Amino acid sequence: GSPQRRGVCTRVYTTTPRKPNSALRKVARVKLTSQVEVTAYIPGEGHNLQEHSMVLVRGGRVKDLPGVRYKIIRGSLDTQGVKNRKQARSRYGAK
Repeated sequence: GSPQRRGVCTRVYTTTPRKPNSALRKVARVKLTSQVEVTAYIPGEGHNLQEHSMVLVRGGRVKDLPGVRYKIIRGSLDTQGVKNRKQARSRYGAK
């Protein structure tokens, strides 16, 4: 019942997407304030997240990553925005 939720990163790592795609997608295990542990995607190029980072999580699954149903909001709490981003800036918290 809420649009966003705060949480703490317990593990920041990369996963491979399912076929037919190939990449190393950046994801994080996040323990929410509601004590639930979820996997959240880190959108954009480059990030500064590590263990114990405070993040804001929103809904929205990543179609080619099984089990990833949340995204981290860039440019809020400990997550910095994407550097040198020119288009779709508000989505990525770029100044």
